[in-house]
Amino acid sequence: MGQFHILSFEGPDAYARAGGLASRISGLTEALADAGFETHLWFVGDPTQPGHETRGQLHLHRWCQWISRYHPGGVYEGEEGKCADYASSLPPHLVGEVLLPHIRRHDGGAIVLAEEWQTVDAVLHIDWLLRCAGERARVGILWNANNVCGFDRIDWPRLAHAAVITTVSRYMRQRMWSLGVDPLVIPNGLSAEAFAPADRGATAAVHRCVGDRVVLGKIARWDPDKRWLLAIDIVGELKRHGRRPLLVARGGVEAHGAEVLARAAAAGLRVVERSLPEPGVQGLLESLRNLGDADIVSLRSHLNPEPRRVLYRSADAVLANSGHEPFGLVGLEAMAAGGLACTGGTGEDYALPGWNALVLQSNDPREFVDVFHRLQADPAEQRAIRHHGKVTAQQYTWAHVIQRHFLPRVTTRSRPPSALPA
Repeated sequence: MGQFHILSFEGPDAYARAGGLASRISGLTEALADAGFETHLWFVGDPTQPGHETRGQLHLHRWCQWISRYHPGGVYEGEEGKCADYASSLPPHLVGEVLLPHIRRHDGGAIVLAEEWQTVDAVLHIDWLLRCAGERARVGILWNANNVCGFDRIDWPRLAHAAVITTVSRYMRQRMWSLGVDPLVIPNGLSAEAFAPADRGATAAVHRCVGDRVVLGKIARWDPDKRWLLAIDIVGELKRHGRRPLLVARGGVEAHGAEVLARAAAAGLRVVERSLPEPGVQGLLESLRNLGDADIVSLRSHLNPEPRRVLYRSADAVLANSGHEPFGLVGLEAMAAGGLACTGGTGEDYALPGWNALVLQSNDPREFVDVFHRLQADPAEQRAIRHHGKVTAQQYTWAHVIQRHFLPRVTTRSRPPSALPA
C-alpha cells in the first residue's frame, strides 16, 4: 500500500485543534505511523512551526501558513481563504512532488483520505491530476464525513465519482442517504492515552471537594445539538427531588452558552465560573474547591486529557446526551476512563442501554432522573455498566479500527460506491 496521505484542516497543533476532528486525526495518523506505514498529514497548522516536520514514520505538512499568520485566532479563522488556497496549491505539490515519485519508484500504491467539506475541492483536484498523469488506478481516494456541516456546499455526484465516500456511524450513513450517496461506515477510534488510568489520588480528592453531592460532567461545544438545556433541566429536576447535584461543565466560545446559563438562572440554579490556575489535574481540583451552594461550575479553561479522565472517572455520570451526534467520541472516552456514560440515541453505535451506558431517548429530564435513581440504589449494576463500558471502549482503539475497519476498505482498486436510486 505504501503511503497514507490524510487531508484535514484540523491536526495536532494547538492552533489546529478546534474539536473532536483534531483528536480523530491525531489518533489515526499516529496509529498508522506506529503500524509501520509512511503517513503524511496535510493540515492547517501553526504558522510559527516548520512547514514540514518528521516524527518517525509520520510527516506533518503545515499548509496555508502564509494565510494563518494573518489569522492568529485558530484554524477556522479566515476559513474561506484557507479553503481556496488549500484546494489550489496543495494538490499539485502532493501529486507532483510526493505521490507520483512514490508510486513510480515503488511497486505499490497510496491512499488519500480527506476529511470534511473543506477538503472536497482538493479531492476533486487530486483526482483530476492523477487522471491526467494516467496514475489514478494506483491511488485510492476516500473522503470522510464526520458531521453534516457544509453538506449544502458539496457537489455529491462529482465527489462520488472522484472518491469513495465514508462516514463514522450508521446514524450518519442514514442521514446521507437523502443526498443520493451510500457511504461506507468506518468508526472513530481512541488513542492509547484514553486508557491511561485516572489518578486514584486525584479522583479521591475530587470526592473530598464535592462531598456527597451528585456530580455530573459535561464537555461539549455550546451548541443546541449537544442538549445543554436538557443538562440544565436535569440538574433542576435532581434538585427538586432533594438531591444536591453539581454539574461540572466545560463549553466553548459559542453564543448558545449565554442561553444555557440564562436557562440555569431562570430555574433558580446558581452558576459559578472558574478558570483553571494551571492546565493539569491540580488545576481541576482547584476549580472545584469552595463551591459553596453552587449548582453548576462552568470551566473557562481547556481541560487536558489527564484532568478529563479524572472528571470522567469521578463523576456519577457523564452527560454526552446529544440530540444529533455523528459518533459520540466523548461518551466513548468516558467509557475508556471507567466513567458512566449517558449518551443520546443517535450516532453512538457502541452504546447498549443498561449494559455499558445510559441512553436517553427523549428531551424530558425525568427520563434521566428515573433511571439514575434506580442505578443509585444498585451499586453492583453501576459497577457492571462501568466495567462493560471499559471493555467496549477497548474494541475501539485506533489499532483495532485500522485493522478491522479501515485497511479492509482502502485497497487502491476501490471504486466509489454507487449512488442510491432516486
